[in-house]
Amino acid sequence: MKTKQSVTAEVSLPTSAMAVMPLLALVVMLGGAIYIFGDGTIGGPAQIALIISGVLAGGVGVLNNHSWNSLEAGAASSIQRALPAIFILLMVGTLIGLWMLAGTIPYIIFYGLQVLVPEIFFVAAVLLSAIVSISIGSSWTTAGTVGLSLVGIAAASGLSVELTAGAVISGAYFGDKLSPLSDTTNLAAAVTTTELFEHIRFLLWTTIPAILIALVVFGYFSLTAVVDIDQSRIDSISVAIAESYNLSPLLMLPLVVTLILAGLGKPAFTSLFFGAGTAALIALFMQPQLVTQTGSALETVWGVAANGYSASTGNAVLDDLLSRGGMESMLTTIWLIISAMFFGGMMEKSGALNVLAQYLMVGVRSGGGLMRRAGMTSLVANLVTSDQYLSIAIPSRMFADNFQEMSLKTKNLSRVLEDFGTVTSVLVPWNTCGAFMAATLGVATGDYLMFCLFNLASPVISYVYTLFNFKIEYYDS
Repeated sequence: MKTKQSVTAEVSLPTSAMAVMPLLALVVMLGGAIYIFGDGTIGGPAQIALIISGVLAGGVGVLNNHSWNSLEAGAASSIQRALPAIFILLMVGTLIGLWMLAGTIPYIIFYGLQVLVPEIFFVAAVLLSAIVSISIGSSWTTAGTVGLSLVGIAAASGLSVELTAGAVISGAYFGDKLSPLSDTTNLAAAVTTTELFEHIRFLLWTTIPAILIALVVFGYFSLTAVVDIDQSRIDSISVAIAESYNLSPLLMLPLVVTLILAGLGKPAFTSLFFGAGTAALIALFMQPQLVTQTGSALETVWGVAANGYSASTGNAVLDDLLSRGGMESMLTTIWLIISAMFFGGMMEKSGALNVLAQYLMVGVRSGGGLMRRAGMTSLVANLVTSDQYLSIAIPSRMFADNFQEMSLKTKNLSRVLEDFGTVTSVLVPWNTCGAFMAATLGVATGDYLMFCLFNLASPVISYVYTLFNFKIEYYDS
């Protein structure tokens, strides 16, 4: 009779061919899904591709003597890591619906349209998102509050919502990356044993050039966007908002409550929960004509929180803009996250991820080369594990000893993990960050991706630095 120890000893790592098979299958299926379904891949085909690829990874594990139960446990553990993000998504859906009902978002859109200066709109979107994000340390909360409002203003005025989403994300991730309140900034410093503010100061070398590039390009887009302004649409939407809502500065209270709680360091879920609750109370007192339109006030508020808000202002463009939110609106995104985490968990537990990692050190002979390899590993981890935190944590464990052997200071590793991992997570549709932004801003990841200029520039600048051995710091020998 075999002992537990002997069974454990028989578990082996897969061959390189076996390890790469699930990843190749995923790439092929996702490519095929995009070709067949276009923008509809996130509505089901992407999830199916992730599940099938995860099962293939599990099969690789079984062939190398892992039990299916242990593989399932690994996948379950991976999904468990995503539960905080899932509950935040549900609360964001509730918040969006109730903010629409209360008039918070319509109020911001109304006055945003009155003071709209198209010549600086996209630049202003970057700067406003950056200020909020660096203050509260959360790109998600920034996108779900001011970001959502900015996209609404763009949609109402005829400006590009894709460009606006890119500007919001660029600013939000700039602030998130440099804020001492940010969880990813603290994580990158902690897992590499780098002092937090030393890490942030070293980040400035790649982060400032990236945001300057983004601002210059968005400045050009802002100047050329003047011709896209549809004044008649602005006027008709403004009139429809004024006739449908009781407008008052009190409608800003849900936003103020959310940002204050986030700024005080309260968890994102808590901040969003109280922001949604405040909106529900505001709706009851400030918009009685809306909360009693289809039934009792409690029934309306409850229904909006669960299923979203359905606007009937008489303006088709505005109705389409405001009819959204509710927990139900986030279920497809949650389905995507669960499927992605299942795949990532199976890849990790089967040993396929470890095997792929072993090949990453082949050909590395310099400090710059090691930094490039660590950064690219972080980028790939975003694609494979579908989790921003794992894109930081996994490479930090894999390369820590190699950085030490080459006498590279730990802040070199912490910086590339942020340059390649933190900012690129939002560019992957099946990553928790990409799925969140698409669901929250109402713009598909593939549509806003090319306009996330800060997020695209950060890894490029970091890569170029390592090619020229610029700002690579060693310990004194």
